[in-house]
Amino acid sequence: MDQCKAISTHISTSCHLDQHPFGKPVDQTKYRGLIGSLLYLTVSRLDIMIIVCMCARFQSAPKESHFNAKRILKYLQGTKEVGLWYPCNVSLCLIGFSNSYFVGCKIDRKSTSGTCHMLGSSLISWHYKKQACVALSKVGAEYIATGSCCAQTLWLKQLFSDFGIVLSRIPILCDNMCAINLIKNPVMHYRTKHIEIRHHFLREHIAYGNCEIKYIRIEL
Repeated sequence: MDQCKAISTHISTSCHLDQHPFGKPVDQTKYRGLIGSLLYLTVSRLDIMIIVCMCARFQSAPKESHFNAKRILKYLQGTKEVGLWYPCNVSLCLIGFSNSYFVGCKIDRKSTSGTCHMLGSSLISWHYKKQACVALSKVGAEYIATGSCCAQTLWLKQLFSDFGIVLSRIPILCDNMCAINLIKNPVMHYRTKHIEIRHHFLREHIAYGNCEIKYIRIEL
């Protein structure tokens, strides 16, 4: 692929990855090796995180249609200059961002959580993972995603405390007001009955002042 034609996008807008049980199988070892290398690369190339994780779901039985990973290599060939920029003298202001892709998986209809953390103007942490349980509403999916963001926020808070940097009331920005109201309301709501108990720890840390939830508008 060193001499492949470079392209500017890593996935087509019309591409929908599915199991394709009757598709033509491909070499499983080769596919897994390619996905493993790309997953390693996501440490410094956040822009390919989503599509690589999508392709990684089919490592047990890859088909020819799943070899969209080759398109990722063509994209990387044309964007070698792209990377993360960490300027000096950034402000020690930590902000978390949370979002979810409701029923994004066409196989089991599970939603996907996406979170990231900014230290000043620098991106220092990101996370993109399919949720373990099925959310019955977009509010539930956003609630679970915000809980994942809170867990990472607490880990980063402890990490900074080891360096003598004390952070309190770290803001977590979410684009769903219903989910924010659900987090701030300590009363068990009928809409939260299907949500596992482990996701409700978010409310405790809001009450303790470790972090706070704020609304952010997302423009598409």
